[in-house]
Amino acid sequence: MYMDGEVSQEVVKETIWSMEEFWAKYDNWELIEMEKDKIIFRRYMDDISPLLKTNGYFGITDDGVLTIFNGRPHKSNIIQSFFQIDLGRLESKKCEELKKGIPIKSKEQYVEVLETFKSYSKVEKQAK
Repeated sequence: MYMDGEVSQEVVKETIWSMEEFWAKYDNWELIEMEKDKIIFRRYMDDISPLLKTNGYFGITDDGVLTIFNGRPHKSNIIQSFFQIDLGRLESKKCEELKKGIPIKSKEQYVEVLETFKSYSKVEKQAK
């Protein structure tokens, strides 16, 4: 499981010769389920998924929601949505960047873009 919510699954068939070596091999994995002939592990990756690194773009939907797209921003390619941006406060240059799409190449850039646009998020006023 990657920090952007993407899940990658791999099925591996192994012959276990030594339980000690087997458990050592999966030492940094979380045991989820164990049956006679099946063991399921999970590992959280402190990184963005390979999908985002190769084809992920930050963009904005028609209603102003900061979104990650698979490819350049387009309505049907949404991977993940975050929060609505107050377009009235957003500089036109930043708005154009989002409309064209900002490629995501690293975890650091992913975090930086989220932090940058978080300050432009619309805060819903709660009724009292």
